[in-house]
Amino acid sequence: METLLVRLKPYDARRGHVLRRFTYAGIKFQEERGWYRVEKAVADYLRTVRQLPSDKHSPLAFDVCTEAEAKALEAGEAEESKIKRSATDDIKLVTARPVGAVTTEDLPKPSPPADDKDNRRGKRERE
Repeated sequence: METLLVRLKPYDARRGHVLRRFTYAGIKFQEERGWYRVEKAVADYLRTVRQLPSDKHSPLAFDVCTEAEAKALEAGEAEESKIKRSATDDIKLVTARPVGAVTTEDLPKPSPPADDKDNRRGKRERE
């Protein structure tokens, strides 16, 4: 019997992944439990399930993969979630700006734009 791995996509409201649990054929899928091994017929149905059932344009609700695809997907997610710098890394000192340094707030404020075009034309015509 052929089986596949399925899981609810991790919650990410920004991307439209909002389902946290889903029940089908007596199986309760929960996002926090991760992968489930199911029969191919169940997996084929879950491939079509959307995050919002009434919206055919909403994102798909499940990741449906073979075991090798699931491992590759998890490896990619682990790589993305790594911390950029950890406390044990050799981190160089970032120096603060010296006291008295000029910043953009120290620059003179620009005057509001005057309607100089009309004034210039008037002067040129008079000259």
